[in-house]
Amino acid sequence: MKASRKIISLKKAAALRAALKRAGKKAVFTNGCFDILHAGHVASLEKARSLGDFLFLGLNSDASVRRLKGPARPFNKAADRAVVLAALAAVDAVVIFKEDTPLALIKALRPDVLAKGADYANGSVVGAEFAGRVALIPLLKGRSTTALAKRTGRQ
Repeated sequence: MKASRKIISLKKAAALRAALKRAGKKAVFTNGCFDILHAGHVASLEKARSLGDFLFLGLNSDASVRRLKGPARPFNKAADRAVVLAALAAVDAVVIFKEDTPLALIKALRPDVLAKGADYANGSVVGAEFAGRVALIPLLKGRSTTALAKRTGRQ
């Protein structure tokens, strides 16, 4: 399958989620900026995918990344980040969102599992009330885009 076919609109994602639910399939949702893909991202995406039958990935838009990470970010445009993420076997669908949080996406999809990095406490995971459960995924120590940007002086 061509990676670009996995990049879908919220409307298509909602229809797909409904079909998965009818088929008794478990949907997992995770999100992030994924500005520079690294081993920590891959490990967390593979773990998230293992928690269900289908992984929806919410991807912050360029404007959203700038608001969250600062004016020097993102390093890669949303369209490029989406293609790279969609090419991963663990990712079944990528939906780009413009807001600072994926709340509207989570509310629309109502995933069975909401997967986030273990740096979030259960009570602070945006959209938790619209998911069947929250799964906190351990992070790979020393792997983050922000840390990489600081090391290279490109924060």
